[in-house]
Amino acid sequence: MLQHGFFFDPTHGYDLATLLAVTPPAEPPDFASFWRNLYARAREVTVAPILREVPSPHPRIHMFELEFTSLNGFLVKGWLTRPRDVPVERGVVVGHGYGGRDGPDFHLPITRAAMLFPCARGISRSACAEIPANPDDHVLHGIGERDTYVHGACAADTVWCAASALLELFPTAARRLEYLGISFGGGIGALALPWDERFHRAHLNVPSFGHHPLRLGMPCVGSGEAVRRYQRRTGQVLDTLRYFDAAVAARHLCIPMHVAAARFDPAVPPPGQFAIYNALAGPKELFVLRAGHFDHAGTIAEDRRLLDALAYFFNRD
Repeated sequence: MLQHGFFFDPTHGYDLATLLAVTPPAEPPDFASFWRNLYARAREVTVAPILREVPSPHPRIHMFELEFTSLNGFLVKGWLTRPRDVPVERGVVVGHGYGGRDGPDFHLPITRAAMLFPCARGISRSACAEIPANPDDHVLHGIGERDTYVHGACAADTVWCAASALLELFPTAARRLEYLGISFGGGIGALALPWDERFHRAHLNVPSFGHHPLRLGMPCVGSGEAVRRYQRRTGQVLDTLRYFDAAVAARHLCIPMHVAAARFDPAVPPPGQFAIYNALAGPKELFVLRAGHFDHAGTIAEDRRLLDALAYFFNRD
């Protein structure tokens, strides 16, 4: 057990065997049709991406500020990178955590790629007056109804419309379009990817939003605890969240997947992460992390091993 100062056990009493036995909750009868309809709306958007080159801290990579139109006319902002000296042969959409992002990630081990780093509506460069930026408030925005819940629009912003923008800028990337998402971005990716046939493979790192009925019974920190407080006040949150369960969506996800799931995580309870991995319907690989959302003595070495695993997963064929 890792030493920690939380009032609860971030393993929630699960060992690896019990984590690998977690199954997703029941699927609403109209779950797939809800998501397919939302995806169809996003594909109708004229994304009209605009790039502005900015100085890059990496000598072999061009860096651009980017904006494009997403669902309901929302202007999503972020960054795009591309190699300076080799042709673009693939595209990668990279989803951020609930802390947002302040620039591209230059350490990802994926070669010859144009990489798009979108910011979900309300967060970082896509901040706006209508949607709170604080994760504890953002996660509740529009949660009263499935058609107004912000996570549906975030799927359009950071996966579907982001992919459309990337492919409009780099049509050759259609041969190999990939996704990486961490925490919030991992959960949104699991929700969005099953309905978009353009993606070829993906990685989810400590993905959130898996198995909401279990999550609501497990204390945590951050946005997940904000949802638990809301549930205690209203008793109605599952009416919406059953349509935004990443473990339920994973049943429909058939492309090759790589998942890094943590056995100890104070922010995203591990049973929800493993529920997503366990439910995946296609080829899948698991990287078991000692901890997520928590630094420990082995974090740096574990991160290096994960990057090596990602280099193999994304570049082997």
